[in-house]
Amino acid sequence: MRHFTSILQLGDIREAVRKAMYVKAHPFDDQSLGRNKTLLMLFFNSSLRTRLSTQKAAMNLGMNVMVLGVNQGAWKLETERGVVMDGDKPEHLLEAIPVMGCYCDVIGVRSFARFENKEDDYGEKILEQFIRYSGKPVFSMEAATRHPLQTFADIITIEEYRKKDRPKVVMTWAPHPKALPQAVPNSFAEGMQMTDYEFVITHPHGYELDPSFVGTARVEYDQDKALEGADFVYAKNWAAYEGENYGKVLSMDRSWTVDSRKMALTDNAYFMHCLPVRRNMIVSDEVIESPQSIVIPEAANRVVSAQTVLKEILESL
Repeated sequence: MRHFTSILQLGDIREAVRKAMYVKAHPFDDQSLGRNKTLLMLFFNSSLRTRLSTQKAAMNLGMNVMVLGVNQGAWKLETERGVVMDGDKPEHLLEAIPVMGCYCDVIGVRSFARFENKEDDYGEKILEQFIRYSGKPVFSMEAATRHPLQTFADIITIEEYRKKDRPKVVMTWAPHPKALPQAVPNSFAEGMQMTDYEFVITHPHGYELDPSFVGTARVEYDQDKALEGADFVYAKNWAAYEGENYGKVLSMDRSWTVDSRKMALTDNAYFMHCLPVRRNMIVSDEVIESPQSIVIPEAANRVVSAQTVLKEILESL
């Protein structure tokens, strides 16, 4: 595997999870793979779990790691072609990318949707330029439309905690004061298509996701009905996708907050969230602090997902 931008690139998900479980049990067995190799982690957006977990994964593999926050200690980068660069951006991405490629062996990129142009966002304009011009393997640390390392960690976590051959997994929209990208829900829905789980998406009208990610999932607009009998509840906010509402907050309906009453509708479900989470907006204190909350093990598995992917990339060099 040279580039990693979608969970689909892992191929058979059961085999991918098997490899991840080996990595988790033997985190330092493959240090020779990364010896004298350098990972450049490039952040256009803030990060906590992704930065720390990916850096830890690379170190476990024996890699050198460089971390660069764009616009935080580096030149501000222009990303558009054809512009007269007479503003506050003295360097163009088209020069910066091949220069970065000279200094490393693998590049990780984190670049969120900007909600300025849907076509640019869903064309993954930033990520695709790194793939095209860097000359090095590139993996996504969350892009405009997907967060595959998170989704892989989510599936690993479900596999560790599931008690049924075919668990019911419900991804529910929940309120948030800001417009958030669709990357995590898109990617999670895409990943669910690779499993044999019963998968349900629930959200208010107007929050429909791109159908290419939803796939065969059942979409239910009644949250209570969707949660009935669930084994896992994955809560996440996202902004509107369709038409002129793209990137907008259409609702902050607090009745969608995942609280104890909502969880009581489930089959003693585990609660999941990618973090960071707005308490008492997305989820109540009592739910996220309950024994059924697995957000911390889920976050811990970010090291495992990143290390498994990096291992595959290093093996292809």
